[in-house]
Amino acid sequence: MADRTLPQVSGERLDLGKLGHALTVAFPGVKVVVAHNRYREAIPSGENVIVDTEIAQLTAAGIEVLPFQRASDSIGDLPLAQKALLPLSPIYGRAAQRDLSELLQRERPDLLHLHNPYPLLSPWVVRTAHEHGVPVVQTVHNYRQVCSSGLYFRDGHNCHDCRGKAFGWPAVVHKCYRGSAAQSALMATTLAVHRPTWKSVDRYIALTGRIAAHLRDYGIPDERIVIKPNGLPDPGEPAPLGDGFLYAARLSPEKGLELLLDAWRRHPDGSLGPLRIAGDGELRPLAEQAAAERDDVTYLGALDRTGMEAARDQASVVVAVPTWNDVLPTVILEAMAAGRPVLGTDVGGIPYLLGIDESAQVAGWVVKPDAETLAAALPIARVDAAAVAPNARTRYLQAFHPDVVTRRLIDVYTSLTENSHPAPR
Repeated sequence: MADRTLPQVSGERLDLGKLGHALTVAFPGVKVVVAHNRYREAIPSGENVIVDTEIAQLTAAGIEVLPFQRASDSIGDLPLAQKALLPLSPIYGRAAQRDLSELLQRERPDLLHLHNPYPLLSPWVVRTAHEHGVPVVQTVHNYRQVCSSGLYFRDGHNCHDCRGKAFGWPAVVHKCYRGSAAQSALMATTLAVHRPTWKSVDRYIALTGRIAAHLRDYGIPDERIVIKPNGLPDPGEPAPLGDGFLYAARLSPEKGLELLLDAWRRHPDGSLGPLRIAGDGELRPLAEQAAAERDDVTYLGALDRTGMEAARDQASVVVAVPTWNDVLPTVILEAMAAGRPVLGTDVGGIPYLLGIDESAQVAGWVVKPDAETLAAALPIARVDAAAVAPNARTRYLQAFHPDVVTRRLIDVYTSLTENSHPAPR
């Protein structure tokens, strides 16, 4: 286990009121198209939350935001002609390009900010924007410039088999995209076709240093990469700590539910307080089985935002233990904003989020993703939760409050609109 001795914090906080006032006059009269293919609402998406938050914050800062969004939930309602072309949408997306062209011609925005293009928008929106002379910023939320699943993870382990290849045949062989060889071949083709598209993006926003390294490995020069994390709305002063642990995630193999339950079962029933599990997915039977076997495990099912807030208030520690290189788990941002320390695995962006080796306000603990070290960490986290909780809130205020990250996002926009040096087309 990574042993972290956490200092007490002074209680000093940012003057958020002054910073918020500065933002309201920072960038008036500018139009930004925010393009995003929304993930299905039935499966909670941190990325959807982040996009909505950024739109609200940019609007408050005086920027005219033009949302250009499509929803995966709408696929079932598409006309038959569009459904027939749906398999090609990740490559081109004819309807999206037509609608975007009309928007760009009508509104003449200063730039386009892209988040997720799949499946209905397509990376082709970058080319469409450039055809109209509009520079493009993209926030990179995963590894899908290279990896068909976007995770660098398959069959229970981290995987980089497609990195450096002109065509991702391993993704087809292993059916990495939606468990289908045909759909994996289509996504691998999309990634191959759009390699020049991605290399034409004018500015990339990498959520962490590891994403920046991924982009450099892909061939993106440093001068087109900016590291800027996500932020979340401030929920206000934290509620008093509850008891026990909350695990809230999509119940899929890479999110670490099996790892957590293995570690939890190494302790007598009731010795750690309650473990509450929230979420849904293919591993739901594991959560239900654990709740049936032990009195100290409760499966809450899929929760809406209000339910999640209530579950978080009941806990003293939030557990985030993915086994893949999770980029920037929103559940950790939400925990820190609510003054809950986090017990996480030492993967992806989690050490950065918690301030490990970067901040005096270390917001939790990180361990190797194996059951033995996680089991050893659980009682330590329970005992030390009250001492670490103020650090979690301070870490959020200083690094991830929307006023902080929105100022940095505006700086990215300004660098493109005031000193425009578009990337080579």
